[in-house]
Amino acid sequence: MALPPLTPSQRAEALEKAKAVRKERGDLMAALKAGTLPLTDLLARQDTVVGKIRVRRVLESLPGIGAVRAGQLLADLGISESRRVQGLGANQRARLLALFPPKE
Repeated sequence: MALPPLTPSQRAEALEKAKAVRKERGDLMAALKAGTLPLTDLLARQDTVVGKIRVRRVLESLPGIGAVRAGQLLADLGISESRRVQGLGANQRARLLALFPPKE
């Protein structure tokens, strides 16, 4: 499926929108890494900014979780490597949150 041709102003607008979304995702991942954003709050968001993030990237952004451990967790939970947050089922979310309970 070919993309429709865009005018230069439409293209510039789309690029700015994409840039803003990437920045917001980066800020969310940084907050998750720093421990200022709990995983429960991140997974509670129902917008496309969070929904399009791969679950593996979310896990790797958690403090103390690297690429190898994230892969092991995904395998243990039965979550595909390519799964995005918006594609998680209720049981998968519950199992994921059970591994990382909110800190009080």
